[in-house]
Amino acid sequence: MRLPATWQDYQKLCQQRGDNSIPRLKYQPGEVLLMSPLPKHGRDASLIADVIKTLLDYTGREYDSFTPVTIELLEEGGIEPDYCFYIEHWQAVSGKERIDWSTDPPPDLVLEIDVTSYSNVNDYLPYRVPEVWLFRKNQLLIYQLQGIEYLIQPQSQYFSDINLQDLIARCLQVAYARNTSAAIRELKQLLEHRE
Repeated sequence: MRLPATWQDYQKLCQQRGDNSIPRLKYQPGEVLLMSPLPKHGRDASLIADVIKTLLDYTGREYDSFTPVTIELLEEGGIEPDYCFYIEHWQAVSGKERIDWSTDPPPDLVLEIDVTSYSNVNDYLPYRVPEVWLFRKNQLLIYQLQGIEYLIQPQSQYFSDINLQDLIARCLQVAYARNTSAAIRELKQLLEHRE
């Protein structure tokens, strides 16, 4: 649902919602968007985040991840990605209970699941997130920040030697045929056989 709103209106809605994650809120100058995620949204977000964590563990990378989290820049915008990953900059946020979005680095990777056309990669421009994964219509789109715009890329800068589209499609197939844990177990076995 889209509603006309000021920054102050958005802040009031955030305060009324408190620490609950529903409804999800997004603010852009002049309007606020409210969304109640569908079960498919939550399942896909959880599975793809688990895939990312499994790949990060497989490559031996340190990281920190968050969900739910609200990223805000005063008067400019507020957005709630499905998952945030700090990979290159995990030390900058490690142990923090609150992140100051005006001084701390943005997440290195953001995951957005779009079931209802609520998500737009350009919503992340003010925050300068280096890489955004947008999962829309059962397809993974990988965007990387290039200057002042996001450009679609065939590979992630964090997993350049892995065909993510095929891998995630397979994990989703297993998860929907059986369950998430079976999909992640199969992924781990696949990765073990790559070595």
